[in-house]
Amino acid sequence: MIALAALNASLYAVCAYATAYIESPWGTGQFRPAIVIPALFATVFGPWVGGIGAAIGTLICDSMKHGCLYIPSLVAAVPANFVAFYLFGYILKKKFSWDRFVTTSVLILFIGNMLCAILLVAYYTFWVPRFAINGISDFILLSLGLTAWWFITMLPFQLTLTPPLIKLLSKAIPNVVPDEISKASLTSPIPMKKFTLALIVPGILMIVIGLLMIAFPSIGMALVGGLRSAELIASLIKAMFLITGAGAMLVGLGFLLALRLKVFT
Repeated sequence: MIALAALNASLYAVCAYATAYIESPWGTGQFRPAIVIPALFATVFGPWVGGIGAAIGTLICDSMKHGCLYIPSLVAAVPANFVAFYLFGYILKKKFSWDRFVTTSVLILFIGNMLCAILLVAYYTFWVPRFAINGISDFILLSLGLTAWWFITMLPFQLTLTPPLIKLLSKAIPNVVPDEISKASLTSPIPMKKFTLALIVPGILMIVIGLLMIAFPSIGMALVGGLRSAELIASLIKAMFLITGAGAMLVGLGFLLALRLKVFT
């Protein structure tokens, strides 16, 4: 378990570092498709391997990027990654199925990213002031904004890359994959409608948020959190919601087409 957790952490750190300099409009929070690595380890090797590897891996990545032990990561990303991927592995360990995988992915990505966002906004509000938070409503909106960005940029990778990786591992090294997961991943059909809806519905919600920000500029300014160049950043956030929402919808439709062509079955 120690060796697997270390391998998980190493692979996660390296893959996350590859996109670590692609940040959100807030200037904090990274674009991280590498979450498929701890998701794979948590599914196949259990909650402790997934959770500990994810926590250590994200700390290594963030610290490498900043050239020191990065405290915001220690405060927010480490506990959030541990909780998310521990729960992910724990739920799937009880019983694996593709239906359960989709539901758990959506649930855990929301919980993990929400926890990380709340802790990060609290850190930059109360310990190292960076955001100008005027009341609990601004705190909630800023936390929800970061949560939504992480969630929508991670979910397409989680749903489109992790299943093929699980299948590939089950075929290539069947002796390391639990029989239940190996049999289910290789013989059970992927739930086409659930996978597609899991991408299209959040995409529509992101587009709606972007449109609401255009209709009600005060929402966008509340999401900025008092950062410098507030109007520019608010515009970037609007574009972020519209573009990522449209992207998720396109990925969902593309995934539907791929499933119909039996790419993942």
